[in-house]
Amino acid sequence: MHDIKIICQNRKARHDYFILDEYEAGMVLLGTEVKSLRLGQANLKNSYARVRGEEVFLYDMHIGAYPFAAYGNHDPLRPRKLLLHKQEIKRLTGKVKERGLALIPLELYFREGKAKVTLALAKGKRKYDKREAIRKREQKRDLDRAKRSYSSERKTEERV
Repeated sequence: MHDIKIICQNRKARHDYFILDEYEAGMVLLGTEVKSLRLGQANLKNSYARVRGEEVFLYDMHIGAYPFAAYGNHDPLRPRKLLLHKQEIKRLTGKVKERGLALIPLELYFREGKAKVTLALAKGKRKYDKREAIRKREQKRDLDRAKRSYSSERKTEERV
């Protein structure tokens, strides 16, 4: 199995978007950025990806400055190029332009020593969609709680 070390996740993305498809992409990073990532100094909140020409870039991803760099530290919010196959980029370009979908990063991790990002092709949720998702989650939680209490009551009855 591949050794994966998760650096950070974008938990809000699954709440704000319907995830239609996921892609794994490599990243072009500077040395101080990689060292900061190894220290876990990254944030995917409010970040997004865009296709520019025949390349994909990740915007607004914050990678903190490396504290031990004497000089030559990186800009924490600079756009970072993502590495995808040409066919994947063409497919993404078509879907984003046609259907008005967004490219949202879900998680950032190291896989076999290389920094990777999971990109999601996503459609934004409306407010009522979010409320419906919360309602379903609470109903499932209540049902699970009721099942647990019922099974624990049965076990105590069997003992008596």
